Amino acid sequence: MGIELKEIYDGFAATYDENRGLFDMTGVFEAFYHSLGQEKGHLLDLGCGAGEPMARFFIDHGWQVTGVDFSEKMLKLAARYVPEMTPIFEDMRMIDFSKNTFDGLTAIYSIFHLPVHDQEKLFRQIHKWLRPEGKALFTYGTKEYTGFDEFEGYKKFMGQELFYAHTTPEKLTDFLESIGFDILSKDYREIGGETFLWVTMEKRSVG
Repeated sequence: MGIELKEIYDGFAATYDENRGLFDMTGVFEAFYHSLGQEKGHLLDLGCGAGEPMARFFIDHGWQVTGVDFSEKMLKLAARYVPEMTPIFEDMRMIDFSKNTFDGLTAIYSIFHLPVHDQEKLFRQIHKWLRPEGKALFTYGTKEYTGFDEFEGYKKFMGQELFYAHTTPEKLTDFLESIGFDILSKDYREIGGETFLWVTMEKRSVG
């Protein structure tokens, strides 16, 4: 996930308004919000883009949201659509936060753009950043999208060749459980004509 992908997402920003309604994820976000079991908290959104719909949804429900994205043009849109969000202009692999900072975390259509070894490093960081019993929701690539059990390569999206990577759902689950997460749900969802695996996990309490 380098300069090339940044440039592509900067380009997507130019046509963002035309495609805002393409992916309706309201039901998914509502289910995740209710699973957190608290009216207010601090959410980290990795790959926040223009801040819609995830950051907007949580801020409207009284939460504090920190959004991370490496597309400066997307964050300029976020400043318009979700000015209440705290933006961080950075590659999600390069950021760091203190231990037990966030009550919840989302990474929608973002982690699968990283090579698998970078995904694993990021998941370890996510475990560090979440508070005990904090929950994370993320989308993950699968055979249903790439055509392969395991994949690292390029697929076309909105006319652009984007990098995607994933291992098998079984290997993903084994890895996440080994670093201290409990998997709460794994659902294949078709949204906007694309099928991905939507995973909700919780940081395991110790003791």
